[in-house]
Amino acid sequence: MSDEVLGVPPVLVLVAVQDLVNLASCIRVAKNFGIDTIRLVAPECPVDFYRIEGVAHNTADVLERMTVHETLDEAFADLTYVHGLTGRERTAKRTVLRPRPAAADLAARSGVGRVGILAGREDHGLSNEELDRCDALVTISANPEYNSLNLAQSVAVYCHEVWVARGGDALPFKPPRHAADPASHEQLEALFGSWEASLHEIEFLKTRQPDLVMRTFREIIFRANPDSREASLLRAIGLEIGHFLRRKGVLPRR
Repeated sequence: MSDEVLGVPPVLVLVAVQDLVNLASCIRVAKNFGIDTIRLVAPECPVDFYRIEGVAHNTADVLERMTVHETLDEAFADLTYVHGLTGRERTAKRTVLRPRPAAADLAARSGVGRVGILAGREDHGLSNEELDRCDALVTISANPEYNSLNLAQSVAVYCHEVWVARGGDALPFKPPRHAADPASHEQLEALFGSWEASLHEIEFLKTRQPDLVMRTFREIIFRANPDSREASLLRAIGLEIGHFLRRKGVLPRR
């Protein structure tokens, strides 16, 4: 996604990742939500690109840009503002935000400098010393009786919020592969005529009031607002009822 649309994305910094599958999942999530720069700090699992791509398909472009650093200072060197993901309560007074307002804050600050998201260490999360390096902390609300999120899950939740804050939801849906013109009234009247004839042929209208049934049927179709291709398909279904009955000998052939 171009920077002109969503602005410069944050950098995802992962500390002491211990499991390759978790690493691959974080890389996949990053690409899902427009983050193209990942920095690893002292990873504790092998950084095997082949195995990572086996989990995070089509992420070779992100992997090519991914860098490995020995220290957090090295990974943070050019960043002007960083959010740290943590689920632990802090005794010291710190700025702690929920993901949605935090994402809005991060997106706003990305306009004046390179911002980052820090996460890591599956077993114990980020250390106090690592959290001390962050400008603010982000805690994802969860069931108090079971609030420990997997690393990739927490990264996914927050990266999605940042994606939305950067304008991701404003991007248009992909248009239909085969767009069709609106159905004309001529097509719709042919559709109604075919269905009415078929409903008579299967004696659906024998004990009902045809005008009322067809009026309701019209309203259903009008609310559906079919395009020309869809209207043609619906008419073909109605016509096929009679054709089928004739092929089976239920009705005389025309």
